[in-house]
Amino acid sequence: MAFFFETLLGGLLAGTLYSLVAIGFVLIYKASGVFNFAQGSMLLFAALTFVSLHEQGVPFALALLLTVLVMILGAWLIERLVLRPLVNRSPITLFMATLGLSFIIEGLAQGLMGSQVRALDLGIDDVPLFLGPLMVSQFDLIAAATALVLVTVLALLFNKTRIGISLRAVADDTTAALSIGINLNRIWQIVWAVAGMVGLVAGLLWGARQGVQFSLSLLSLIHI
Repeated sequence: MAFFFETLLGGLLAGTLYSLVAIGFVLIYKASGVFNFAQGSMLLFAALTFVSLHEQGVPFALALLLTVLVMILGAWLIERLVLRPLVNRSPITLFMATLGLSFIIEGLAQGLMGSQVRALDLGIDDVPLFLGPLMVSQFDLIAAATALVLVTVLALLFNKTRIGISLRAVADDTTAALSIGINLNRIWQIVWAVAGMVGLVAGLLWGARQGVQFSLSLLSLIHI
């Protein structure tokens, strides 16, 4: 029986890593109705940007801040160059646009930062911990705690702030939201930026687990 609960707990904790990828999908889909096929590529680009900066001697905190700024800039460019010209187009058109966007992001990442596997050390040892008779991974526990904190912060952001209320209005009825003066383009920029930052957290954790490599972009396929 202990083995059963140990396996169950290990599976639940490992699932939190996948939930970080799923959060990015949900944010963008709720705000724009677009199934973002490029979420995995955004995750990969964020992780590669961070590890490339860190390898150049940039301190951890500064590399993290610069990567967040890069993802915010990327969200602004995506909204300006991809989403805004496709307003009022069919969902399949937007989906195909994100599919093309995923190839562009992956190609850009490979061209700028190379395609070799990068090791990423977050200082989290993947060692077993014992909770009574159960053995669990310390890395999985920290990843689960990170996911819980992130979900809590996002819940507060989207339920207790004006931005969150605007997002929920857009998700419920885009036409009505526009009629009361909500800036749809700004909402899209914010949501894609937040999805990029969520992708950064997921990319760092997955990169620390299996190395920063291009297979990280395939994580999005698990949720399709």
